[in-house]
Amino acid sequence: MNEFASSVRRPRRLPPLAALRAFEAAAAHLSFQRAAGELSVTPTAISHQVRGLEEALGQPLFRRLARRLELTPAGLRLAHALREGFDMLEAGVHALRARSATDDTVTLSTNTAFAAKWVMPRMAAFGVQCPGITLRLHASDTLVDLARGDADIAIRSGLQGEWPGVEALALMHERYAPVCSPQLGLARAADLGRHPLIHCDWQPHASAPALWSRWFKEAGLPAPAAKKGRATRRPDLSFSDETHALLAALSGHGVALLSLTLAAEELRSGALVQPFGPVLSTGSYFLATAKGRRSEPAVNAVWQWVAGQAA
Repeated sequence: MNEFASSVRRPRRLPPLAALRAFEAAAAHLSFQRAAGELSVTPTAISHQVRGLEEALGQPLFRRLARRLELTPAGLRLAHALREGFDMLEAGVHALRARSATDDTVTLSTNTAFAAKWVMPRMAAFGVQCPGITLRLHASDTLVDLARGDADIAIRSGLQGEWPGVEALALMHERYAPVCSPQLGLARAADLGRHPLIHCDWQPHASAPALWSRWFKEAGLPAPAAKKGRATRRPDLSFSDETHALLAALSGHGVALLSLTLAAEELRSGALVQPFGPVLSTGSYFLATAKGRRSEPAVNAVWQWVAGQAA
């Protein structure tokens, strides 16, 4: 007998799904704050959901340390089970969506800054070169699983462009350098100590992140030291998104270590300047898709469009 048509199936006795989702996200990040960002709720809501789950199970799932979370043995077992369960659920939903979607819808995934500063300005050309294809732009700083079909094509950054089960094409080298508003009047690297530095977060898997500490080392300069007593300059700024760092630089709030690819239009117009080097190499941008997908006409058309825009 088909289980789904049976009227005698045993009811499932599970904690609330919201609590399980909150715990699974917190276990993956080991952070209530990052889990809240993933689920678009507040850290307090995540904490309440996890606490309620612990009470329902009658045992702690996290050790709450001073500055971090640590899974208990019970938490590890539950996190593993939930990850497998949610992965299967996600795969089933994706397969259903894939069957109902038209063949002419292509999902292109890339990080948020590249989507905003490189892909979006070129969207007008897409309709001309790829008529009849609907492009779905997925902007996220989390790598998607191309083999599982989370996206059809991705633009990724890295050193070699070698990922299991993926076909990749190098698009362009990526370089970072100090960039600022011309209003700052910055002319020498030695003047950096007079201005706030604008920092950007990098993903843990980044092979060669463009950090200010690395830039000062390659420039052969000491990093500006914090001055005691009366402040001589405004404090540094830090952003999780490079687009926001670029906007801060445009507003004259300091000097940012920015991608010369993503800041190209502002540098051409003179709204931003690159007053000096050195320039840091962080690898290249790669166009990627699961092996075998290039044979699909819509996927290949979008692939050719992205490659042509980069060329």
